[in-house]
Amino acid sequence: MGLCKRTVEMVVLTAAVSSLLLVRADEHDHKYTDKEEVVLWMNTVGPYHNRQETYKYFSLPFCVGTKKTISHYHETLGEALQGVELEFSGLDIKFKDEVMQTTYCDIELDKPKRDAFVYAIKNHYWYQMYIDDLPIWGIVGEADENGEDFYLWTYKKLEIGQNGNRIVDVNLTSEGKVKLVPNTRIPMSYSVKWKKSDVKFEDRFDKYLDPSFFQHRIHWFSIFNSFMMVIFLVGLVSMILMRTLRKDYARYSKEEEMDDMDRDLGDEYGWKQVHGDVFRPSSHPLIFSSLIGSGCQIFSVSLIVIILAMIEDLYTERGSMLSTAIFVYAATSPVNGYFGGSLYAKQGGRRWIKQMFIGAFLIPAMVCGTAFFINFIAIYYHASRAIPFGTMVAVCCICFFVILPLNLVGTILGRNLSGQPNFPCRVNAPAVIVCLGGILPFGSIFIEMYFIFTSFWAYKIYYVYGFMMLVLVILCIVTVCVTIVCTYFLLNAEDYRWQWTSFLSAASTAVYVYMYSFYYYFFKTKMYGLFQTSFYFGYMAVFSTALGIMCGAVGYMGTSAFVRKIYTNVKID
Repeated sequence: MGLCKRTVEMVVLTAAVSSLLLVRADEHDHKYTDKEEVVLWMNTVGPYHNRQETYKYFSLPFCVGTKKTISHYHETLGEALQGVELEFSGLDIKFKDEVMQTTYCDIELDKPKRDAFVYAIKNHYWYQMYIDDLPIWGIVGEADENGEDFYLWTYKKLEIGQNGNRIVDVNLTSEGKVKLVPNTRIPMSYSVKWKKSDVKFEDRFDKYLDPSFFQHRIHWFSIFNSFMMVIFLVGLVSMILMRTLRKDYARYSKEEEMDDMDRDLGDEYGWKQVHGDVFRPSSHPLIFSSLIGSGCQIFSVSLIVIILAMIEDLYTERGSMLSTAIFVYAATSPVNGYFGGSLYAKQGGRRWIKQMFIGAFLIPAMVCGTAFFINFIAIYYHASRAIPFGTMVAVCCICFFVILPLNLVGTILGRNLSGQPNFPCRVNAPAVIVCLGGILPFGSIFIEMYFIFTSFWAYKIYYVYGFMMLVLVILCIVTVCVTIVCTYFLLNAEDYRWQWTSFLSAASTAVYVYMYSFYYYFFKTKMYGLFQTSFYFGYMAVFSTALGIMCGAVGYMGTSAFVRKIYTNVKID
Protein backbone atom coordinates (compact mmCIF):
# COMPACT_ATOMS: atom_id res chain seq x y z
CA MET A 1 0.00 0.00 0.00
CA GLY A 2 2.85 2.36 0.81
CA LEU A 3 4.43 1.84 -2.61
CA CYS A 4 1.09 2.33 -4.38
CA LYS A 5 0.46 5.52 -2.43
CA ARG A 6 3.93 6.77 -3.27
CA THR A 7 3.35 5.98 -6.93
CA VAL A 8 0.09 7.95 -6.96
CA GLU A 9 1.86 10.88 -5.32
CA MET A 10 4.55 10.78 -8.01
CA VAL A 11 1.93 10.76 -10.76
CA VAL A 12 0.23 13.79 -9.24
CA LEU A 13 3.55 15.59 -8.87
CA THR A 14 4.50 14.74 -12.45
CA ALA A 15 1.19 16.16 -13.67
CA ALA A 16 1.90 19.35 -11.73
CA VAL A 17 5.32 19.62 -13.34
CA SER A 18 3.80 19.05 -16.76
CA SER A 19 1.51 22.01 -16.23
CA LEU A 20 4.52 24.09 -15.20
CA LEU A 21 6.44 23.09 -18.30
CA LEU A 22 3.81 23.17 -20.99
CA VAL A 23 1.26 25.84 -20.09
CA ARG A 24 1.78 29.59 -20.34
CA ALA A 25 0.24 31.81 -17.73
CA ASP A 26 -1.06 34.14 -20.39
CA GLU A 27 -2.91 31.44 -22.32
CA HIS A 28 -4.50 33.00 -25.38
CA ASP A 29 -6.79 31.25 -27.82
CA HIS A 30 -5.36 33.40 -30.66
CA LYS A 31 -8.79 34.93 -31.26
CA TYR A 32 -9.27 38.69 -31.27
CA THR A 33 -12.13 41.15 -31.31
CA ASP A 34 -11.98 44.37 -33.29
CA LYS A 35 -9.60 46.93 -31.79
CA GLU A 36 -8.34 44.43 -29.22
CA GLU A 37 -4.72 44.90 -28.21
CA VAL A 38 -2.14 42.98 -30.28
CA VAL A 39 1.25 42.78 -28.60
CA LEU A 40 4.50 43.19 -30.48
CA TRP A 41 7.15 41.43 -28.42
CA MET A 42 10.80 42.27 -28.95
CA ASN A 43 12.83 39.12 -28.41
CA THR A 44 16.55 38.98 -29.11
CA VAL A 45 19.29 40.38 -31.32
CA GLY A 46 22.47 38.68 -32.44
CA PRO A 47 24.80 37.82 -35.34
CA TYR A 48 23.18 36.18 -38.34
CA HIS A 49 25.92 33.55 -38.63
CA ASN A 50 25.16 32.10 -35.21
CA ARG A 51 21.52 31.95 -34.20
CA GLN A 52 22.48 30.57 -30.77
CA GLU A 53 24.39 33.69 -29.74
CA THR A 54 21.63 36.08 -28.79
CA TYR A 55 21.27 39.15 -26.60
CA LYS A 56 18.32 41.15 -25.36
CA TYR A 57 16.83 43.37 -28.01
CA PHE A 58 17.26 46.46 -25.88
CA SER A 59 20.91 45.62 -25.16
CA LEU A 60 21.39 47.71 -28.28
CA PRO A 61 20.41 51.35 -27.66
CA PHE A 62 17.00 51.08 -29.32
CA CYS A 63 14.28 53.23 -27.81
CA VAL A 64 10.93 52.05 -26.46
CA GLY A 65 7.48 53.08 -27.60
CA THR A 66 5.25 55.32 -25.56
CA LYS A 67 2.75 52.70 -24.45
CA LYS A 68 3.65 51.30 -21.01
CA THR A 69 0.79 49.06 -19.87
CA ILE A 70 0.68 45.49 -21.08
CA SER A 71 -0.86 42.23 -19.95
CA HIS A 72 1.72 40.27 -17.96
CA TYR A 73 3.74 37.56 -19.68
CA HIS A 74 5.13 34.42 -18.05
CA GLU A 75 7.64 32.34 -19.98
CA THR A 76 7.74 28.56 -19.88
CA LEU A 77 10.75 26.58 -18.70
CA GLY A 78 11.68 25.71 -22.28
CA GLU A 79 11.65 29.37 -23.30
CA ALA A 80 13.84 30.33 -20.34
CA LEU A 81 16.40 27.63 -21.18
CA GLN A 82 16.45 28.66 -24.84
CA GLY A 83 17.10 32.30 -24.07
CA VAL A 84 13.72 33.71 -25.09
CA GLU A 85 13.65 37.28 -23.75
CA LEU A 86 10.31 38.83 -24.60
CA GLU A 87 10.12 42.55 -23.85
CA PHE A 88 7.23 44.83 -24.71
CA SER A 89 7.97 47.07 -27.67
CA GLY A 90 5.75 49.87 -26.46
CA LEU A 91 4.03 50.09 -29.86
CA ASP A 92 0.26 50.56 -29.86
CA ILE A 93 -1.26 47.94 -32.19
CA LYS A 94 -4.94 47.02 -32.27
CA PHE A 95 -6.66 44.28 -34.23
CA LYS A 96 -7.78 45.51 -37.69
CA ASP A 97 -6.83 49.07 -36.73
CA GLU A 98 -4.42 50.46 -39.33
CA VAL A 99 -1.65 52.86 -38.29
CA MET A 100 -0.03 55.31 -40.69
CA GLN A 101 3.68 55.98 -40.35
CA THR A 102 4.06 57.24 -36.80
CA THR A 103 7.15 58.20 -34.83
CA TYR A 104 7.15 56.35 -31.52
CA CYS A 105 10.47 57.51 -30.03
CA ASP A 106 13.81 59.24 -30.73
CA ILE A 107 17.33 57.88 -30.26
CA GLU A 108 19.82 60.39 -28.86
CA LEU A 109 22.84 59.08 -30.75
CA ASP A 110 25.94 59.84 -28.73
CA LYS A 111 29.30 58.21 -29.49
CA PRO A 112 28.84 55.07 -27.29
CA LYS A 113 25.45 54.37 -28.84
CA ARG A 114 26.83 54.89 -32.33
CA ASP A 115 29.71 52.50 -31.60
CA ALA A 116 27.23 49.87 -30.40
CA PHE A 117 25.18 50.14 -33.59
CA VAL A 118 28.30 50.12 -35.77
CA TYR A 119 29.53 46.94 -34.08
CA ALA A 120 26.14 45.30 -34.62
CA ILE A 121 26.05 46.30 -38.29
CA LYS A 122 29.61 45.08 -38.90
CA ASN A 123 28.70 41.68 -37.43
CA HIS A 124 25.42 41.45 -39.41
CA TYR A 125 23.12 41.59 -36.38
CA TRP A 126 19.52 40.56 -36.87
CA TYR A 127 16.71 40.98 -34.40
CA GLN A 128 13.64 38.84 -33.77
CA MET A 129 10.12 39.92 -32.79
CA TYR A 130 6.83 38.11 -32.20
CA ILE A 131 3.24 38.96 -32.96
CA ASP A 132 0.72 36.36 -31.78
CA ASP A 133 3.56 33.80 -31.54
CA LEU A 134 4.54 34.38 -35.18
CA PRO A 135 8.27 35.20 -35.48
CA ILE A 136 9.48 38.22 -37.44
CA TRP A 137 13.08 38.96 -38.36
CA GLY A 138 14.70 42.22 -39.34
CA ILE A 139 18.21 43.49 -39.88
CA VAL A 140 19.64 46.26 -37.72
CA GLY A 141 21.33 48.18 -40.51
CA GLU A 142 23.84 48.04 -43.31
CA ALA A 143 27.18 49.50 -44.36
CA ASP A 144 28.07 51.16 -47.64
CA GLU A 145 30.26 49.45 -50.21
CA ASN A 146 33.46 50.91 -48.77
CA GLY A 147 32.56 49.93 -45.21
CA GLU A 148 33.13 53.48 -43.98
CA ASP A 149 29.60 54.76 -43.46
CA PHE A 150 26.94 52.86 -41.53
CA TYR A 151 23.17 53.18 -41.79
CA LEU A 152 20.37 52.25 -39.39
CA TRP A 153 16.92 51.11 -40.50
CA THR A 154 14.48 53.32 -38.61
CA TYR A 155 11.06 52.50 -40.08
CA LYS A 156 9.28 49.21 -39.27
CA LYS A 157 6.55 48.63 -41.82
CA LEU A 158 4.27 45.86 -40.53
CA GLU A 159 1.76 44.08 -42.75
CA ILE A 160 -0.49 41.67 -40.83
CA GLY A 161 -2.76 39.12 -42.46
CA GLN A 162 -5.98 38.16 -40.72
CA ASN A 163 -8.44 35.38 -41.45
CA GLY A 164 -11.65 36.10 -39.59
CA ASN A 165 -10.74 36.88 -36.00
CA ARG A 166 -7.27 35.33 -36.10
CA ILE A 167 -3.82 36.47 -37.20
CA VAL A 168 -2.36 34.13 -39.83
CA ASP A 169 0.52 36.10 -41.38
CA VAL A 170 2.98 38.86 -40.45
CA ASN A 171 5.53 40.57 -42.69
CA LEU A 172 8.10 43.21 -41.84
CA THR A 173 9.68 45.66 -44.25
CA SER A 174 12.59 47.74 -42.98
CA GLU A 175 12.83 51.20 -44.50
CA GLY A 176 14.05 54.65 -43.55
CA LYS A 177 17.82 54.22 -43.86
CA VAL A 178 19.56 56.87 -41.76
CA LYS A 179 23.31 57.45 -41.59
CA LEU A 180 24.83 57.04 -38.13
CA VAL A 181 26.32 60.40 -37.17
CA PRO A 182 27.30 61.10 -33.53
CA ASN A 183 25.34 63.65 -31.51
CA THR A 184 22.24 63.52 -33.66
CA ARG A 185 18.63 62.61 -33.00
CA ILE A 186 17.23 59.64 -34.96
CA PRO A 187 13.42 59.24 -35.02
CA MET A 188 12.09 55.65 -34.99
CA SER A 189 8.73 55.03 -36.66
CA TYR A 190 6.32 52.24 -37.51
CA SER A 191 3.15 51.60 -39.45
CA VAL A 192 0.59 48.79 -39.43
CA LYS A 193 -1.45 47.61 -42.38
CA TRP A 194 -4.09 44.89 -42.10
CA LYS A 195 -5.13 42.66 -44.98
CA LYS A 196 -7.45 39.72 -45.40
CA SER A 197 -5.76 36.37 -45.99
CA ASP A 198 -6.94 32.95 -47.15
CA VAL A 199 -4.29 31.16 -45.10
CA LYS A 200 -5.83 28.79 -42.57
CA PHE A 201 -4.84 29.27 -38.95
CA GLU A 202 -3.54 25.68 -38.80
CA ASP A 203 -1.25 26.35 -41.78
CA ARG A 204 0.13 29.72 -40.76
CA PHE A 205 3.59 28.30 -39.91
CA ASP A 206 4.01 26.68 -43.32
CA LYS A 207 5.69 29.82 -44.69
CA TYR A 208 8.57 29.32 -42.24
CA LEU A 209 9.26 25.76 -43.39
CA ASP A 210 11.65 24.92 -46.19
CA PRO A 211 10.41 21.87 -48.14
CA SER A 212 13.04 22.34 -50.84
CA PHE A 213 15.75 21.83 -48.21
CA PHE A 214 14.36 19.04 -46.03
CA GLN A 215 12.47 17.14 -48.75
CA HIS A 216 15.16 17.38 -51.39
CA ARG A 217 15.63 14.35 -53.63
CA ILE A 218 19.01 13.73 -51.99
CA HIS A 219 17.26 13.42 -48.62
CA TRP A 220 14.79 10.88 -49.97
CA PHE A 221 17.51 9.01 -51.82
CA SER A 222 19.69 8.83 -48.69
CA ILE A 223 16.81 7.44 -46.64
CA PHE A 224 15.91 4.87 -49.29
CA ASN A 225 19.53 3.89 -49.83
CA SER A 226 20.14 3.45 -46.11
CA PHE A 227 16.93 1.48 -45.71
CA MET A 228 17.94 -0.93 -48.47
CA MET A 229 21.42 -1.27 -46.95
CA VAL A 230 19.85 -2.11 -43.59
CA ILE A 231 17.68 -4.80 -45.16
CA PHE A 232 20.77 -6.23 -46.86
CA LEU A 233 22.77 -6.05 -43.62
CA VAL A 234 20.08 -7.76 -41.55
CA GLY A 235 19.69 -10.48 -44.17
CA LEU A 236 23.43 -11.01 -44.45
CA VAL A 237 24.01 -11.10 -40.68
CA SER A 238 21.03 -13.42 -40.16
CA MET A 239 22.18 -15.80 -42.88
CA ILE A 240 25.78 -15.91 -41.67
CA LEU A 241 24.86 -16.36 -38.03
CA MET A 242 22.18 -18.96 -38.75
CA ARG A 243 24.51 -21.05 -40.90
CA THR A 244 27.40 -20.64 -38.50
CA LEU A 245 25.31 -21.35 -35.42
CA ARG A 246 23.75 -24.38 -37.12
CA LYS A 247 27.23 -25.78 -37.66
CA ASP A 248 28.13 -24.97 -34.05
CA TYR A 249 25.04 -26.76 -32.76
CA ALA A 250 25.78 -29.78 -34.96
CA ARG A 251 29.37 -29.93 -33.74
CA TYR A 252 28.36 -29.60 -30.09
CA SER A 253 25.70 -32.31 -30.52
CA LYS A 254 28.28 -34.58 -32.08
CA GLU A 255 30.58 -33.96 -29.12
CA GLU A 256 27.81 -34.99 -26.74
CA GLU A 257 27.67 -38.41 -28.42
CA MET A 258 31.43 -39.03 -27.92
CA ASP A 259 32.76 -40.88 -24.94
CA ASP A 260 34.95 -39.05 -22.46
CA MET A 261 38.24 -40.30 -24.03
CA ASP A 262 37.30 -39.16 -27.54
CA ARG A 263 36.13 -35.82 -26.18
CA ASP A 264 39.40 -35.28 -24.37
CA LEU A 265 41.34 -36.10 -27.56
CA GLY A 266 39.07 -33.90 -29.64
CA ASP A 267 39.73 -30.26 -30.40
CA GLU A 268 37.22 -28.43 -28.22
CA TYR A 269 36.81 -24.78 -29.04
CA GLY A 270 34.15 -22.12 -29.59
CA TRP A 271 31.66 -20.14 -27.61
CA LYS A 272 30.30 -23.16 -25.72
CA GLN A 273 33.57 -23.44 -23.83
CA VAL A 274 32.89 -20.18 -21.95
CA HIS A 275 29.31 -21.03 -20.97
CA GLY A 276 30.27 -20.94 -17.30
CA ASP A 277 31.75 -17.46 -17.59
CA VAL A 278 29.60 -15.65 -20.15
CA PHE A 279 26.94 -14.66 -17.59
CA ARG A 280 29.37 -13.45 -14.98
CA PRO A 281 28.80 -9.94 -13.67
CA SER A 282 30.47 -7.28 -15.77
CA SER A 283 33.35 -5.31 -14.39
CA HIS A 284 32.16 -2.21 -12.53
CA PRO A 285 28.52 -3.41 -12.48
CA LEU A 286 27.28 -0.30 -10.70
CA ILE A 287 28.42 2.07 -13.47
CA PHE A 288 27.46 -0.40 -16.18
CA SER A 289 23.91 -0.82 -14.88
CA SER A 290 23.50 2.94 -14.55
CA LEU A 291 24.62 3.47 -18.15
CA ILE A 292 22.23 0.81 -19.46
CA GLY A 293 19.32 2.27 -17.49
CA SER A 294 20.11 5.81 -18.70
CA GLY A 295 20.45 4.62 -22.28
CA CYS A 296 17.06 2.88 -22.17
CA GLN A 297 15.51 6.08 -20.81
CA ILE A 298 17.10 8.22 -23.54
CA PHE A 299 15.78 5.81 -26.17
CA SER A 300 12.26 5.97 -24.72
CA VAL A 301 12.42 9.78 -24.54
CA SER A 302 13.61 10.01 -28.16
CA LEU A 303 10.86 7.70 -29.35
CA ILE A 304 8.07 9.47 -27.45
CA VAL A 305 9.18 13.01 -28.33
CA ILE A 306 9.49 12.16 -32.03
CA ILE A 307 5.99 10.65 -32.02
CA LEU A 308 4.58 13.72 -30.23
CA ALA A 309 6.37 16.02 -32.67
CA MET A 310 4.86 14.11 -35.59
CA ILE A 311 1.38 14.46 -34.09
CA GLU A 312 1.38 17.91 -32.50
CA ASP A 313 3.70 20.10 -34.66
CA LEU A 314 5.69 21.24 -31.65
CA TYR A 315 7.69 23.74 -33.71
CA THR A 316 4.70 26.12 -33.72
CA GLU A 317 5.14 27.05 -30.03
CA ARG A 318 8.22 28.71 -28.57
CA GLY A 319 10.23 26.33 -26.41
CA SER A 320 7.62 23.59 -26.68
CA MET A 321 10.08 21.00 -27.99
CA LEU A 322 12.47 21.50 -25.08
CA SER A 323 9.65 21.67 -22.53
CA THR A 324 8.17 18.45 -23.90
CA ALA A 325 11.55 16.72 -23.81
CA ILE A 326 12.10 17.72 -20.17
CA PHE A 327 8.63 16.56 -19.16
CA VAL A 328 8.94 13.24 -21.01
CA TYR A 329 12.40 12.67 -19.51
CA ALA A 330 11.04 13.25 -16.02
CA ALA A 331 7.99 11.05 -16.64
CA THR A 332 10.08 8.17 -18.04
CA SER A 333 12.42 8.03 -15.04
CA PRO A 334 10.90 4.67 -13.97
CA VAL A 335 12.30 3.20 -17.21
CA ASN A 336 15.79 4.15 -16.05
CA GLY A 337 15.24 2.69 -12.61
CA TYR A 338 13.60 -0.50 -13.90
CA PHE A 339 16.28 -1.54 -16.39
CA GLY A 340 19.23 -0.26 -14.36
CA GLY A 341 17.96 -1.67 -11.07
CA SER A 342 17.01 -5.09 -12.47
CA LEU A 343 20.36 -5.48 -14.27
CA TYR A 344 22.28 -4.49 -11.14
CA ALA A 345 20.30 -7.01 -9.09
CA LYS A 346 20.92 -9.79 -11.63
CA GLN A 347 24.63 -9.10 -11.41
CA GLY A 348 24.56 -9.49 -7.65
CA GLY A 349 24.95 -5.82 -6.78
CA ARG A 350 24.28 -4.91 -3.17
CA ARG A 351 24.61 -1.11 -3.17
CA TRP A 352 21.36 -0.57 -5.05
CA ILE A 353 20.62 2.81 -3.48
CA LYS A 354 23.93 4.17 -4.74
CA GLN A 355 23.21 2.70 -8.16
CA MET A 356 19.80 4.35 -8.17
CA PHE A 357 21.30 7.77 -7.40
CA ILE A 358 23.97 7.42 -10.07
CA GLY A 359 21.43 6.24 -12.65
CA ALA A 360 18.99 9.03 -11.80
CA PHE A 361 21.54 11.85 -11.93
CA LEU A 362 23.96 10.61 -14.61
CA ILE A 363 22.33 12.41 -17.54
CA PRO A 364 20.98 15.43 -15.59
CA ALA A 365 24.41 16.01 -14.02
CA MET A 366 26.09 15.89 -17.43
CA VAL A 367 23.58 18.25 -19.04
CA CYS A 368 23.32 20.66 -16.10
CA GLY A 369 27.09 20.68 -15.53
CA THR A 370 27.73 21.63 -19.15
CA ALA A 371 24.89 24.17 -19.18
CA PHE A 372 26.03 25.83 -15.96
CA PHE A 373 29.62 26.06 -17.22
CA ILE A 374 28.47 27.68 -20.45
CA ASN A 375 26.14 29.83 -18.40
CA PHE A 376 29.08 31.57 -16.73
CA ILE A 377 30.44 32.49 -20.15
CA ALA A 378 26.99 33.66 -21.27
CA ILE A 379 26.68 35.83 -18.15
CA TYR A 380 30.09 37.36 -18.88
CA TYR A 381 28.95 38.21 -22.42
CA HIS A 382 25.52 39.41 -21.14
CA ALA A 383 23.88 36.99 -23.56
CA SER A 384 20.21 36.07 -23.35
CA ARG A 385 21.31 32.43 -23.21
CA ALA A 386 22.29 33.01 -19.58
CA ILE A 387 19.98 30.83 -17.52
CA PRO A 388 18.17 32.76 -14.76
CA PHE A 389 18.71 31.61 -11.19
CA GLY A 390 15.02 30.77 -10.79
CA THR A 391 15.18 28.46 -13.79
CA MET A 392 18.20 26.70 -12.29
CA VAL A 393 16.22 26.15 -9.09
CA ALA A 394 13.26 24.80 -11.09
CA VAL A 395 15.49 22.31 -12.92
CA CYS A 396 17.07 21.16 -9.64
CA CYS A 397 13.61 20.72 -8.09
CA ILE A 398 12.54 18.57 -11.04
CA CYS A 399 15.64 16.40 -10.56
CA PHE A 400 15.20 15.92 -6.81
CA PHE A 401 11.41 15.86 -6.46
CA VAL A 402 10.32 14.18 -9.71
CA ILE A 403 13.15 12.29 -11.41
CA LEU A 404 14.66 10.77 -8.25
CA PRO A 405 11.37 9.49 -6.69
CA LEU A 406 10.15 8.07 -10.01
CA ASN A 407 13.53 6.44 -10.50
CA LEU A 408 13.18 4.90 -7.04
CA VAL A 409 9.79 3.46 -8.00
CA GLY A 410 11.27 1.97 -11.17
CA THR A 411 14.27 0.55 -9.30
CA ILE A 412 12.05 -1.19 -6.73
CA LEU A 413 9.84 -2.64 -9.46
CA GLY A 414 12.84 -3.76 -11.49
CA ARG A 415 14.53 -5.47 -8.55
CA ASN A 416 11.35 -7.28 -7.50
CA LEU A 417 9.92 -8.20 -10.90
CA SER A 418 12.98 -9.04 -13.00
CA GLY A 419 15.96 -8.80 -10.69
CA GLN A 420 16.43 -12.53 -10.06
CA PRO A 421 19.20 -14.25 -12.08
CA ASN A 422 17.62 -16.68 -14.55
CA PHE A 423 20.58 -17.56 -16.72
CA PRO A 424 20.23 -20.59 -19.03
CA CYS A 425 23.45 -22.16 -17.71
CA ARG A 426 25.56 -22.36 -14.60
CA VAL A 427 27.75 -19.35 -13.76
CA ASN A 428 31.28 -19.92 -12.51
CA ALA A 429 32.70 -18.04 -9.56
CA PRO A 430 33.66 -14.49 -10.56
CA ALA A 431 37.23 -13.57 -11.32
CA VAL A 432 39.01 -10.23 -11.37
CA ILE A 433 38.81 -8.69 -14.83
CA VAL A 434 41.52 -6.23 -15.73
CA CYS A 435 40.78 -5.56 -19.38
CA LEU A 436 37.41 -4.55 -20.73
CA GLY A 437 37.99 -6.07 -24.14
CA GLY A 438 38.63 -2.86 -26.07
CA ILE A 439 36.40 -0.54 -28.06
CA LEU A 440 35.53 -2.01 -31.44
CA PRO A 441 35.07 0.40 -34.35
CA PHE A 442 31.47 1.14 -35.23
CA GLY A 443 30.06 2.95 -38.23
CA SER A 444 26.97 5.06 -37.66
CA ILE A 445 24.26 6.51 -39.88
CA PHE A 446 24.74 10.20 -40.69
CA ILE A 447 21.73 10.77 -42.92
CA GLU A 448 20.06 13.30 -40.67
CA MET A 449 23.14 14.84 -39.07
CA TYR A 450 23.46 17.66 -41.57
CA PHE A 451 19.75 18.48 -41.52
CA ILE A 452 19.51 18.35 -37.71
CA PHE A 453 22.65 20.45 -37.26
CA THR A 454 21.43 23.01 -39.77
CA SER A 455 18.05 23.33 -38.07
CA PHE A 456 19.66 23.85 -34.66
CA TRP A 457 22.62 26.03 -35.56
CA ALA A 458 21.10 27.92 -38.50
CA TYR A 459 17.77 29.49 -39.46
CA LYS A 460 15.86 26.33 -40.36
CA ILE A 461 12.83 24.82 -38.63
CA TYR A 462 13.10 21.03 -38.51
CA TYR A 463 9.73 19.45 -39.12
CA VAL A 464 10.33 16.16 -40.99
CA TYR A 465 10.08 13.96 -37.90
CA GLY A 466 8.95 11.01 -40.00
CA PHE A 467 12.46 10.95 -41.46
CA MET A 468 13.91 11.13 -37.96
CA MET A 469 11.75 8.22 -36.77
CA LEU A 470 12.89 6.09 -39.71
CA VAL A 471 16.52 6.99 -39.06
CA LEU A 472 16.13 6.07 -35.38
CA VAL A 473 14.78 2.65 -36.38
CA ILE A 474 17.61 2.17 -38.89
CA LEU A 475 20.20 3.22 -36.33
CA CYS A 476 18.89 0.75 -33.75
CA ILE A 477 18.80 -2.12 -36.24
CA VAL A 478 22.35 -1.46 -37.45
CA THR A 479 23.56 -1.08 -33.86
CA VAL A 480 22.10 -4.42 -32.79
CA CYS A 481 23.38 -6.24 -35.88
CA VAL A 482 26.93 -4.95 -35.52
CA THR A 483 27.16 -5.61 -31.79
CA ILE A 484 25.78 -9.14 -32.20
CA VAL A 485 28.42 -9.95 -34.80
CA CYS A 486 31.18 -8.45 -32.66
CA THR A 487 29.98 -10.40 -29.63
CA TYR A 488 29.78 -13.68 -31.55
CA PHE A 489 33.38 -13.33 -32.74
CA LEU A 490 34.45 -12.43 -29.20
CA LEU A 491 32.73 -15.46 -27.65
CA ASN A 492 33.99 -17.74 -30.40
CA ALA A 493 37.49 -16.64 -29.43
CA GLU A 494 36.55 -17.85 -25.94
CA ASP A 495 36.57 -14.36 -24.44
CA TYR A 496 33.57 -14.08 -22.13
CA ARG A 497 33.86 -10.33 -21.44
CA TRP A 498 31.14 -9.29 -23.87
CA GLN A 499 29.05 -6.88 -21.79
CA TRP A 500 31.31 -3.84 -21.94
CA THR A 501 32.40 -4.73 -25.47
CA SER A 502 28.83 -4.74 -26.75
CA PHE A 503 28.12 -1.45 -25.01
CA LEU A 504 31.30 0.35 -26.06
CA SER A 505 31.28 -0.89 -29.66
CA ALA A 506 27.82 0.62 -30.10
CA ALA A 507 28.53 3.69 -27.98
CA SER A 508 31.55 4.53 -30.16
CA THR A 509 28.95 6.15 -32.42
CA ALA A 510 29.43 9.20 -30.20
CA VAL A 511 33.05 9.51 -31.34
CA TYR A 512 32.07 9.62 -35.01
CA VAL A 513 29.26 12.11 -34.39
CA TYR A 514 31.54 14.42 -32.42
CA MET A 515 34.17 14.20 -35.16
CA TYR A 516 31.48 15.20 -37.65
CA SER A 517 30.63 18.20 -35.47
CA PHE A 518 34.20 19.48 -35.97
CA TYR A 519 33.76 19.26 -39.73
CA TYR A 520 30.41 21.06 -39.53
CA TYR A 521 31.82 23.81 -37.32
CA PHE A 522 34.80 24.65 -39.53
CA PHE A 523 33.21 24.17 -42.96
CA LYS A 524 29.47 24.87 -42.53
CA THR A 525 29.36 27.69 -39.99
CA LYS A 526 31.01 31.06 -39.53
CA MET A 527 31.17 30.95 -35.73
CA TYR A 528 34.05 32.50 -33.86
CA GLY A 529 35.01 33.63 -30.36
CA LEU A 530 34.98 31.99 -26.95
CA PHE A 531 31.22 32.13 -26.40
CA GLN A 532 30.22 30.65 -29.74
CA THR A 533 32.92 27.97 -29.68
CA SER A 534 32.25 26.84 -26.11
CA PHE A 535 28.50 26.87 -26.68
CA TYR A 536 28.79 24.78 -29.85
CA PHE A 537 31.30 22.18 -28.71
CA GLY A 538 29.85 21.99 -25.19
CA TYR A 539 26.35 21.10 -26.30
CA MET A 540 27.60 18.91 -29.14
CA ALA A 541 29.56 16.94 -26.53
CA VAL A 542 26.35 16.49 -24.51
CA PHE A 543 24.40 15.44 -27.61
CA SER A 544 27.10 13.00 -28.74
CA THR A 545 27.48 11.46 -25.28
CA ALA A 546 23.74 11.00 -24.87
CA LEU A 547 23.53 9.43 -28.33
CA GLY A 548 26.44 7.12 -27.45
CA ILE A 549 24.81 6.01 -24.19
CA MET A 550 21.53 5.33 -26.01
CA CYS A 551 23.23 3.32 -28.77
CA GLY A 552 25.31 1.45 -26.19
CA ALA A 553 22.20 0.46 -24.25
CA VAL A 554 20.37 -0.62 -27.43
CA GLY A 555 23.40 -2.65 -28.52
CA TYR A 556 23.73 -4.33 -25.14
CA MET A 557 20.02 -5.18 -24.88
CA GLY A 558 19.98 -6.75 -28.34
CA THR A 559 23.22 -8.62 -27.73
CA SER A 560 22.01 -9.84 -24.34
CA ALA A 561 18.94 -11.38 -25.97
CA PHE A 562 21.17 -13.03 -28.60
CA VAL A 563 23.59 -14.47 -26.02
CA ARG A 564 20.75 -15.81 -23.88
CA LYS A 565 19.16 -17.38 -26.96
CA ILE A 566 22.22 -19.27 -28.18
CA TYR A 567 23.08 -20.64 -24.74
CA THR A 568 19.47 -21.68 -24.18
CA ASN A 569 19.45 -23.75 -27.39
CA VAL A 570 22.65 -25.68 -26.71
CA LYS A 571 22.91 -28.58 -24.28
CA ILE A 572 25.17 -27.72 -21.36
CA ASP A 573 26.60 -30.42 -19.08
